[in-house]
Amino acid sequence: MKILINTLHKAFESRIRLGLMSALAVNDMLDFNSLKEYLDVTDSNLASHIKALEKEEFIGVKKSFNGKKPNTTYFITKAGKKAFDDHLKALEKLIKGVAA
Repeated sequence: MKILINTLHKAFESRIRLGLMSALAVNDMLDFNSLKEYLDVTDSNLASHIKALEKEEFIGVKKSFNGKKPNTTYFITKAGKKAFDDHLKALEKLIKGVAA
């Protein structure tokens, strides 16, 4: 049986990006510190992965203020949701194909 791994999206090859998308897929919005704590990564590491997903337009950013303190939250976009769902379906097919 031929397994098509080209249906997996390259943007989700990193475990951090996969975790980031998973967290945003089940939450409407998450702030930077929540994502950092959830994924157990450094500020700079998280920022670089967020930037990569923003470039793909898979996540969006909302900047606001809590009083005088800036607050940045992230959300999954429609394009991000579709790409992530397609990636998960491809993974599922890959697993089922190997296990069959």
